[in-house]
Amino acid sequence: MKGRQLLRLLVAQVCIHSVMTGTRLAAPLLALQLGYSAAAVGVLLALFALSPVVLALPAGRLADRQGLHLPVNLGVAAAVLGAAAAALWPVFPVLCIAAMLSGASAGTVQIAVQRHVGRAAADTNELKTVFSWIAIAPAMANFLGPLLAGLLIDHAGLTPAHETGFRAAFAALALLPLVGWWLVQRAPALSVTALAEDGVQRSVWDLVSAPMMRRLLFVNWLQACAWDVHTFVLPILGHERGMSASTIGVLLGAFAIAAAAVRVVLPLVARRLPEWQVMFASTLVAALALLLYPLMPGALGMGACSVVLGLTLGAVQPMVLSVLHQITPSARQGEAMALRVMTINFSSFLMPMLFGSVGAVTGMAGLFWLVGGALALGARAVPGLRLPSPHP
Repeated sequence: MKGRQLLRLLVAQVCIHSVMTGTRLAAPLLALQLGYSAAAVGVLLALFALSPVVLALPAGRLADRQGLHLPVNLGVAAAVLGAAAAALWPVFPVLCIAAMLSGASAGTVQIAVQRHVGRAAADTNELKTVFSWIAIAPAMANFLGPLLAGLLIDHAGLTPAHETGFRAAFAALALLPLVGWWLVQRAPALSVTALAEDGVQRSVWDLVSAPMMRRLLFVNWLQACAWDVHTFVLPILGHERGMSASTIGVLLGAFAIAAAAVRVVLPLVARRLPEWQVMFASTLVAALALLLYPLMPGALGMGACSVVLGLTLGAVQPMVLSVLHQITPSARQGEAMALRVMTINFSSFLMPMLFGSVGAVTGMAGLFWLVGGALALGARAVPGLRLPSPHP
């Protein structure tokens, strides 16, 4: 796949995904300003992850039947509609709709783009390279969307966090997907493989029943749990230790930067190592970092653990995508990508509630140790993802 084409798709996904990340910052802040409770804000945040769970499979099947452009066009329309509606009517019910539309948009576009770049790769080495680069898009969107929304909320209104600032933030977010749409229109369409030789639409359970697919989804779920527990528990643990909000933000930022940075250098490593070895080493090191995290006495030690977690967990996703692409029938790769998106978003929807319940019993440090132990035990499943060598 040509570097210029890959860059266009990467920037396009960043523009579209940023609507979700920016709305995820602005909508809860506006809801709190309107007087809604923390419970209502929790429901609002859950909607960002719930809609991709519900719509992932239809989006994956649409990508398998139609290729790149139609799913992206629908995702762009949903993102623009959600953000524009929030700008025009900044009330809680519309914010909920915007959350669902932007979440669905991000998931749909992610599936379509990942399927497209995987099919455009010439060989397994290029497959790992393109997935390493395209995996940078969500990390960049996690930076761009909240930054744009936060600046406009604080500076576009008469006073900080004025309604005018929120309207300006949503309006700006509504324009970003149009840039992504323009970039994607220039991407060449790839041929679409027939669904099956007998023309029958297969059930998703046919994919899930494959041992390699179940093993890969399990490994991916473990990584998602580790990612979620760090995002959920770190602010609480930092607060318990008297850290300032800016210090906690720096720790979270170090994690995000490390997760993005490792994907830049990962192609150099991935050319020399098979996917399962990268995943196995990353899983074990991430487990060790989680086990040590609560033992770190200060921000410096916790920051080092955050960087290690970002590097290890960030390295896994491109390898998962590469294996997923290789073990899935060509006509069902979008559907397989959808299964992965469902697993991650269902974890993001459910696990914080479970973490809250378990953490009340074990404490926040106990949660790190519990998930770290599960990650270490689950690493035994990774060698089973060894793929046959492409060379005789």
